[in-house]
Amino acid sequence: MEHPTKHTLDAVGPRLKHLRQRRDITLSDLADQTGISISTLSRLEAGLRRPTLEQLLPLARAHGVTLDELVDAPQTGDPRINMRPIPTTDGRTIVPLTRRPGGIQAYKFILPAGHDDDEPRLRTHEGYDWAFVLSGKLRLVLGRHDLILGPGEAAEFDTRTPHWFGATSAGPVEFLSLVGKQGERAHVRTAATAAPRQ
Repeated sequence: MEHPTKHTLDAVGPRLKHLRQRRDITLSDLADQTGISISTLSRLEAGLRRPTLEQLLPLARAHGVTLDELVDAPQTGDPRINMRPIPTTDGRTIVPLTRRPGGIQAYKFILPAGHDDDEPRLRTHEGYDWAFVLSGKLRLVLGRHDLILGPGEAAEFDTRTPHWFGATSAGPVEFLSLVGKQGERAHVRTAATAAPRQ
């Protein structure tokens, strides 16, 4: 096995352990989510066993990351298409979906399960945001409103309004966010308007 591949595979164990600890779940919890035994998960994290593709796929799904991020694969192809996820210190993952300067920017957010008594830290900035929930439950605090949005639900608001996003204790949440400069909004077309008859 060539050295770069060996180094990549050797680094998977510590990365698996870090992802699990960042989500604050036990090996038992992860075993329930993936169908992989606790002993196998423990050996994978300790680097005593090399992961197979059949193990990596459910692990990536459980941790809410791409397979490339899980194994830290080198970036290939067009970087405008293959966007690298950005992990944050609080366990969130941000996937930029656009790279062009200016205009509306698109992001995918993956937030770990939260605590229902989390104290939101509201923030403001210039712009306009449109959020669409893909899975899980998104808690959106928007000014005086404290909302729970489910899959398929969306919210749009002026980001000068104090706001905060978070997951609930029900589990992780994934949502899309379109952010534009002040005055730039996402345009939603609900139905085609028939032309008047002459």
